[in-house]
Amino acid sequence: MTIRLFNTMSRKIEEFKPITPGHVGFYSCGPTVYHYAHIGNLRTFVLADLLKRMFLENGLTVTNVMNITDVGHLTNDDDDSGDDKMERGAARDHKSVWDIAKFYTDEFLRDCADMNLLPPTHMPRATDYIQQQIDLVKQLEERGYTYEIPGDGIYYDTSKFPRYGALTGGNLSGNRAGARVQFNDAKRNPTDFALWKFSPTDKKRQMEWDSPWGVGFPGWHAECSAMSMALLGDHFDIHTGGIDLSRVHHANEIAQSEPITGAPWVNYWIHSEFLMDKSGEKMAKSSGEFLSLGVLKERGYDPMAYRYMLLRGHYQSQLVFSWDALDAAANGYKNLVRRVADLMADTPGEVDNTVYDAWHDRILAAVSDNLKTAEALVIIQDLIKSPDVNAATKIKLIEFIDRLLGLEFIDRAKKIYERENVNIPAEIIDMANARAAAKAERDWGRADAIRTQIDTAGWTVMDTPDGFKITKKS
Repeated sequence: MTIRLFNTMSRKIEEFKPITPGHVGFYSCGPTVYHYAHIGNLRTFVLADLLKRMFLENGLTVTNVMNITDVGHLTNDDDDSGDDKMERGAARDHKSVWDIAKFYTDEFLRDCADMNLLPPTHMPRATDYIQQQIDLVKQLEERGYTYEIPGDGIYYDTSKFPRYGALTGGNLSGNRAGARVQFNDAKRNPTDFALWKFSPTDKKRQMEWDSPWGVGFPGWHAECSAMSMALLGDHFDIHTGGIDLSRVHHANEIAQSEPITGAPWVNYWIHSEFLMDKSGEKMAKSSGEFLSLGVLKERGYDPMAYRYMLLRGHYQSQLVFSWDALDAAANGYKNLVRRVADLMADTPGEVDNTVYDAWHDRILAAVSDNLKTAEALVIIQDLIKSPDVNAATKIKLIEFIDRLLGLEFIDRAKKIYERENVNIPAEIIDMANARAAAKAERDWGRADAIRTQIDTAGWTVMDTPDGFKITKKS
């Protein structure tokens, strides 16, 4: 099936063609583990998960990498200034940096499990790839792309890279008019960025390493280039992340990678838009107030309801979060789960492979066309309502839908079915089947008599478009 994706670099939807036929390699910027992930962060990780699921259902093999940032991410991303977020998080929690890295990594993995995200092939930590990052800086130094700011660090000279800023449609290198913040006069150009930061002389950092330039730590941007090259090679298919990363972080990754790997380093850049709050502000941790998945769970929301809410939108469009919107999504999700549970109680019949293939291809085509998940959900609603598809075929299709969209319909429906249909006596099931056979033979009198027997025994049999459902009388 044809796969089409919006490429931020070209600013258009393109047909996806993997570098290696039948295989996809992609890298996703992961969390900085100084705090809980907020639900806006999780939207970006759901994007990566949907990509992986879509490729797998199209028959491709996938190698995907998602990093864990546990060093080097400063509080001012744009100007490589301020405190390391990990050090600041350690001070806030009164723990060591290593302890909070482990704690918030574990919390992030718990969120991933709750959101039913497929595990990445590799999940490297920045602190495990310090040597690779040092080697990257050395290679850039040998090629003449770096300079030193005494007492600060080793910086990348963006004026040496003519394509700087191409990802967002402009050439910003060496241009003071393109400054992102107040210009630091120690830098040659406002867009220059740190590759290696020197440890401060007035205090001891918990995370620091020896390097050819002195004791310090890597800049935030270096880790993604170093780890992606180590695990995916010098040229791979896709890089994903939030749209906020495209202007600085990803522009810097390209600038420090392509002098080493050659251009293009990555073929397709895919970014998810912001999750906004009701005031129109993007959800972010910098304000100190944000919603985590744990808060949603404490309020009684199934994480799948939030995933369903995300899939009702499109990853390229901003999505406004409100409790009303989440309630609507939760109700819609519960209704679908209820319908699937009802299917499980119906007479299943045999899977109609011709019908299965037709619906399967319609749903997969929607998701393969730039991840049109909202369109796929409409098709799924039509499928469940269709009188022309029997229960067995619908259930098999929903199993496919769960693999593709990760919504766990079958898992949730099974719990309802087992709760409502536990220990139906074999003789009641036999009578219900006998009644169905009598109806098929138009022996209405016998069918009514069997229904009365079932009713007298304390059970109810209800006809459905796909057969019948048996429930215990309350």
